[in-house]
Amino acid sequence: MGQDNPWLLAGMILAGGAVAKWWADDYRSARTGRIRPGVFPGATPATGRMLLLAASGALVLLAGETAGEHALGLTAQQSRMTVLFGLYTVTAAFLEELVFRGYLVVEQRGRGPLIAGVIGASLGFALLHPFFWEWRDGTLRWQGGAKAWFSTTAIFAGSLWFYAVRFVPGNPTRSLLPCVAAHLAKNLGVFAIKYAEGFVSDWW
Repeated sequence: MGQDNPWLLAGMILAGGAVAKWWADDYRSARTGRIRPGVFPGATPATGRMLLLAASGALVLLAGETAGEHALGLTAQQSRMTVLFGLYTVTAAFLEELVFRGYLVVEQRGRGPLIAGVIGASLGFALLHPFFWEWRDGTLRWQGGAKAWFSTTAIFAGSLWFYAVRFVPGNPTRSLLPCVAAHLAKNLGVFAIKYAEGFVSDWW
């Protein structure tokens, strides 16, 4: 998997930082009232209260996921993580939100298409995470079991929350910041839990 290649992870972190910088440039322009052509989606302000709500909701979902893993006896089946991969997940929190909650939305076509798009994109988002599949030694391998179903369902629920905090009335500018705050809180929480349970294996 990608986390076995530190150079790939370092490259993706740098690339993600560059994209985040361009997005931040659009964000600063929006705050001064200057909307530039071709701006990134969601490069608009959000209130601190909205950011706190988004992050808190993500942590509640993570707590439920962790409790469920313990109740079902799935904790030992967690994947291992390096510190470098944990750092990459910080970058991924922004990049994945930009793609899924930024670009992969059906807007200005009414509530029904928006909700259908959210559900469809969330299903795709969940299936892209390697629980039902694994790429090893140049071969794609399919796998099932309770852990795959449980973790994929948890990712799907998290995606629904990330979409929700972009389109709720409390985020009238449809800023991407609450989505990033929620995703970042989730990823940092996952790293902390894996570290506490002995699943952070090395620096890279």
